[in-house]
Amino acid sequence: MVESAVKRANTAAGNKNVYVVGGANIAQQCIKAGLLDEMRIHIAHVLLSDGILLFDELGPESIELERTKVVDSPGVTHLMFRFVK
Repeated sequence: MVESAVKRANTAAGNKNVYVVGGANIAQQCIKAGLLDEMRIHIAHVLLSDGILLFDELGPESIELERTKVVDSPGVTHLMFRFVK
């Protein structure tokens, strides 16, 4: 389902960069389908006790990431990774 949405977005953008924004479920679908070149994670400095775990349903295979940028600011930390293929 997410694959066709990303393909349509890519076509509509003239095969330029497409940004996918969503929660854990969308991120997991995109990672499993190999649709991402990079991933940006924004961590608020608050712990919540409920929700979907970001990397819980990816399976047993390791996914190699290269950290490209870290920005720490009051209240949030921004992490950027490139998927190593």
